[in-house]
Amino acid sequence: MQVLKKYFVFVLFAILAGCRSADVATQGGYDDMSTDYSEVNLGGRSNFRVGVLLPLSGSAAKQGQGLKNATMIALDDVRNPNLILQYYDTKSTPEGARVAIENALNQQSDLILGPLMSSEVKAISNQAIDKGVPVIAFSTNTDVLQSNIYTLGLLIDEQIGRVMSFAVAKGRSKFALLVPDNSTGVAVAKAAVKFAQRNNVQVVRIGFYPPETTDFSDVLKKMTDYPARVARLQKIRTSMAAKSANGDTNAAKVLKRLEPLDTLGDVDFDAVIIPEYGPRLKSAASMFGYYDVFSPKVKFLGTSIWENTSLNKETTLFGSWYPAMSRSHSAYFSNKYNDYFGERPNTLYSFAYDGVALASALSKQDKDNLTEAITDPDGYIGINGVFRLYMDGRNEHSLDIVEVRSTGDVVVDAAPKRFETSVMADSSKPLEIDSLYRAPLIFGKDRTTAQTLIYGHPLSPENQPEAYISFEQEQEITRDALAKLNIRVPN
Repeated sequence: MQVLKKYFVFVLFAILAGCRSADVATQGGYDDMSTDYSEVNLGGRSNFRVGVLLPLSGSAAKQGQGLKNATMIALDDVRNPNLILQYYDTKSTPEGARVAIENALNQQSDLILGPLMSSEVKAISNQAIDKGVPVIAFSTNTDVLQSNIYTLGLLIDEQIGRVMSFAVAKGRSKFALLVPDNSTGVAVAKAAVKFAQRNNVQVVRIGFYPPETTDFSDVLKKMTDYPARVARLQKIRTSMAAKSANGDTNAAKVLKRLEPLDTLGDVDFDAVIIPEYGPRLKSAASMFGYYDVFSPKVKFLGTSIWENTSLNKETTLFGSWYPAMSRSHSAYFSNKYNDYFGERPNTLYSFAYDGVALASALSKQDKDNLTEAITDPDGYIGINGVFRLYMDGRNEHSLDIVEVRSTGDVVVDAAPKRFETSVMADSSKPLEIDSLYRAPLIFGKDRTTAQTLIYGHPLSPENQPEAYISFEQEQEITRDALAKLNIRVPN
C-alpha cells in the first residue's frame, strides 16, 4: 500500500487555529458579454488562474453562493499567493455557462472549477477541451464526464459500492432495490447490479416508484410477495383448524403458535437499498414493516442523502447503514463556515473547498502536465478525507459507513485514510452477461424498458428471472418457514 501523495490540501488544525481572515483584494464588474465576473486573490503575484464557474443567480443561486463562500474559506486557509480565483456567473443555465467559459478562457484561466449542474458542464466541455484547460466540476452525472472533464461530486457508483461492500462483509448476499423511476433510480440500479455480479452476490428485486410519491403500498406489496405469504399462512391455518375440529390436539397447538403471525415465509432478500430522504424515506421504511419485513432480518441500506434526515426516532431504521463523506475533518469546515456566514453548510459546499485546495496543489506543478497531476493514483487529502480523480472524469472518495441509532448516527466503519494503488473498476463498461445470469425481478416499470436502461439492452429469455413457483417449490418454502419457527405440522 503506497503512502498518500505529499500534497496536503487542507491545513492542519494547529495551523488553522492560528489563521486570521485574509486581507483579500477584490476586483469586480461586468465584461462586454454581460457575464458577472470577479477576481479574488491574497495580494501576491498570481500566476495560476482558476476560473470558478458557479450559478450565482437564477434557480441554483443559493447553492452557487454557498459554493463560492466555501472557496473563499479555502483560499484563506491555503494561503497561496500565486493562486487567483476568477468568478463567473453561469446564471443557472447552459447558455450562461457557455458565456462564462468563454470569458474564463479569454481571461487566461489555467483551470476551471465548476460548474454545478450537468447541463452546464455539457455546455462548456467542448470549449474547455479545445483550449486544453481541465475542468473540475461538481456534477454527479457521469454522462457528462470524459477526459479533461472531471468532477468532485459524490457519485452514485462509489456510494453503492461502499455500502454494498460493507453489507457483504457482514453476511448479506441478496439485495433488493426500492428506487425512484428517474435517472437517479436507474443509476442506483446500474451500480448495484454491476457490483453484485463482480462480487458474487445477487440483486434479486428492483421496485420503481413515481419520484414524488409518498405512497409505496402498491410496489412494496408486490416486491415483498405479501399476498402469497399471507395465503401460505391462511392455507396452513385452514388445514390445522380442520384437524383441530376433529380433535387433533397437535393441530390445535400449531394454530396457537401461528396466531401472532401475519405471513408465513421470508422474502428472498436480506438487504434493501433505498436512495431516499425525508418523508419518502420514512414512509418507505414503515411500509416495509406493514408488509411484514423488518430489520435486522432484512438490513436497510441508504446513500449519503440519508444524512439530510433525522432518523433517531425511526425505529424501523435502527441498525441501518449508509455511506457518508469522512467526518474526520469536516467539523472544522462546518464550524468555520458557520462562523463566517452564520449558517451550517450543505455537504455540497465542502467539494468547493477541496477544489480550491486541489487547485493550490496543482499551482505548484508544470502547467503542461496538469492532467498527470490531477489523476495521480495516490490521490489527495481534502476536508472530506482522501480522494482521487480518474482519466475518464470519475472520482473516488474515502467514505465512512454510518449506522442509524436512537442516540444518533454513529460511524461504524471509518473511511480509509489512504487508497490502495489499484484503481476502481470502470463502471462505464457494460457487464458480460452469460447464460447462467438471472436478472432481477422488476416491479413498477416495464421489464424490457428497465433492462434496457440498466444493461443497455433487453436481456435474452435465458437470463430472465424465475417468477413462477411450482407446487413442489411452494411446499418446500412452507416446510422451511415452519422449520425456522420450530413448528412441526401433523400429517
